Amino acid sequence: MTPASRGVAAVEGWFSGLRRVPSPNFDARPAGSVIELLVIHAISLPPRRYGGPWIEDLFLNRLDTAADPYFAGLAGLRVSAHFLVRRDGACLQFVSIADRAWHAGVSRFRGRSACNDFSVGIELEGCDEDPFTDAQYGALGMLTQRVLRACPGITPDSIVGHADIAPERRTDPGPCFDWQRYRRGLGQPG
Repeated sequence: MTPASRGVAAVEGWFSGLRRVPSPNFDARPAGSVIELLVIHAISLPPRRYGGPWIEDLFLNRLDTAADPYFAGLAGLRVSAHFLVRRDGACLQFVSIADRAWHAGVSRFRGRSACNDFSVGIELEGCDEDPFTDAQYGALGMLTQRVLRACPGITPDSIVGHADIAPERRTDPGPCFDWQRYRRGLGQPG
């Protein structure tokens, strides 16, 4: 099955114009999978510190766990997302949308488990305590539009936060994420 036949843009699922930083933390989606979910996340490493190399290092399995006491708890963790939107609006792509990134963990959406199988994950550099930037909302809106064109199985009501699919263990993108602003930017009702 080709990426296009699964509802994924051709060109191997990599978007032009984004910095491409291939993560080893991905695998093939199950045969016949259709991408029907977009998950918005938030991450900062260490917590509430922005702009460093740590998120990229985590997704590339090269995080120096001695560089900050917080990192000790991340030793051996193998995670990724398809995309990261930095505080300045810069967008990076770590995994082709044709492949399964490891962003959702134990998760459930509309009775279906293993959300990584049928989702695209976008990480925002941020946390529960800090508002996201204007540049991030602008970049996230444009990136979302590209994902929606590439993955027609994603509908407006299947764009959710990590907290929506893993409420027992996750809170992101958190209370500072303005869902109404984001949806208005997509031309959807807030």
